Amino acid sequence: MATEQQAGRVVMVHGAYADGSSWADVIPLLHQAGVAVMSVQNPLTSLADDAAATRRALDLQDGPTVLVAHSWAGTVISEAGDHPNVTGLVYVAARAPDAGEDYAALAGRYPKAPASAGLTFTDGFGRLNEATFLAHFANGVPEERARVLYAAQGPIAETLFASRTTAAAWRTRPCWYAVSKQDHTIAPDLERFLADRMGATTIEVDAGHLSMITHPRVIADLVLEAIRATAERPTA
Repeated sequence: MATEQQAGRVVMVHGAYADGSSWADVIPLLHQAGVAVMSVQNPLTSLADDAAATRRALDLQDGPTVLVAHSWAGTVISEAGDHPNVTGLVYVAARAPDAGEDYAALAGRYPKAPASAGLTFTDGFGRLNEATFLAHFANGVPEERARVLYAAQGPIAETLFASRTTAAAWRTRPCWYAVSKQDHTIAPDLERFLADRMGATTIEVDAGHLSMITHPRVIADLVLEAIRATAERPTA
């Protein structure tokens, strides 16, 4: 098996209504390829807090690193992906705002995602209700697994999605994007627009929003492709 230095490093960033274990099906496949992996635990309290958590993980890497994001975390890696250790960005059914962009206005040009209807807030923090989580956020995931994910979902600060980035790392790093064709959380056509705008190497997965759970081999292979393609790229 290849050593970690030979095979590369990956930092994985989870989205809203989730935690770092959302990558649990992909991580063993990367380990089998000799890749060193760290999964960030985002507080989901603000973009600044999530970006800081991601930067702390990147600071711990001792060489070139591919940064991977799902969903909301695409905003986080767009903000934090200019870290000098980062050689490439992988977006999995993820947001990818431009610097200072009103992402909600951009998303409003596309059909409204059904998952958003199930978001409710209490004392400044929001969660998806169970029916919406199972039917739309975790569509395609076996029901028992989806119920476990629902129980472990990370609540989000009420102001989280209003955050605007100060940077767009996808403008300065090579990018890969996995579009989820059956996504009920982000409109697939919006994902396609984002991937095209960043000039990403793009694949389409016949999956719901959680493709890294339902199609972990596909996502792992995309990450490995990004590692290989950026292996000789110098860090910033």
